[in-house]
Amino acid sequence: MMNSEISNIDYKSWLFGLKIKIQQSQIKASLAVNRELIQLYWELGQQIVEKQETAKWGSGFIDQLSKDLKVEFPNIGGFSVSNLKYCKQFFLFYSSNQIRQQLVDEFETTNNQQLIKSQQAALQLGDELFKIPWGHHIVIIQKIKNTQEAIFYIQKTIENNWSRSILLHQIESNLYERQGKAVNNFIATLPQSQSDLANQLLKDPYQFDFLQLTEKYNERDLEKALIQQITEFLLELGAGFSFVGKQYPIYLGEKEYFIDLLFYHLKLRCFIVIELKVVEFQPEFAGKLNFYLNVVDEKLKHETDQPTIGIIICKTKDNLEAEYALRGIEKPIGISEYDLKKILPENLKGSLPTIEEIEAELNKI
Repeated sequence: MMNSEISNIDYKSWLFGLKIKIQQSQIKASLAVNRELIQLYWELGQQIVEKQETAKWGSGFIDQLSKDLKVEFPNIGGFSVSNLKYCKQFFLFYSSNQIRQQLVDEFETTNNQQLIKSQQAALQLGDELFKIPWGHHIVIIQKIKNTQEAIFYIQKTIENNWSRSILLHQIESNLYERQGKAVNNFIATLPQSQSDLANQLLKDPYQFDFLQLTEKYNERDLEKALIQQITEFLLELGAGFSFVGKQYPIYLGEKEYFIDLLFYHLKLRCFIVIELKVVEFQPEFAGKLNFYLNVVDEKLKHETDQPTIGIIICKTKDNLEAEYALRGIEKPIGISEYDLKKILPENLKGSLPTIEEIEAELNKI
């Protein structure tokens, strides 16, 4: 229950001011407009935190506030007890000393120019907070424990226009820890702007949990399964990948060679060659992929395209061995692992219905 102080003049005065703020927010824009809504929730959270720290209104303060706001604004959602608590959590999460210290650590210097950059970074973060929907924010503050990781997911949501379900999937697949972690030679083989973007597209490991393969699968089984689940595969690869073909033929003289998977990346403006290996990485894989990249650059690359990038996705790898394998190679190559968790027993091979068979049965109904 609320303490008796809840009915005092301080609370009533504060509540009146809060109502005015909400009414002003309605006038400026509909609460359905995301920026205005998130800003209102931020200020609600801030005022709740401040009043709980300075006033003596008891443990039932948020319950009473929820009731009062619902009475005053019966046609507006978002004033439930649980949502007001999310507002409080939202404000506390991003206004913590941790995020301020992060900005200090990143830009700390005696140079005034860097101080300006620090202030700009803080402003940019504030602007980004208001660009994603409230439901996305709830997912982030429920699932993420530190602000640096949260900022990563906010920026990726804005960049890729993720739905809430895709955001949740990316968090649960631990994208923050996987992205940009693969062994590669991009710094040595690409211009800096291209190198940074290329590094961001690599993950290690790639999560292929959406696949169901039997214990004795081979590279063709893996390739076929990925293509059959191309939507999930493209989601795992990340934004910007456009599928060109599998077992894509390239010709050199009278010989024909086949690339496992060929993509074109719309942001990098280049072809992406992916080679799949169901065994541990071996140094000769890098040499073969380097050969493919040379041929693609010669035969497929347009003069306006950037250099073709190669990615080896293997079952396991020794990072030191992979680093040595890339030394001296002039073509940009990244080396990652993949992770499979849904392996079916071999005796189930062929016993599961195909998509076509399922559709045929449904059409009979």
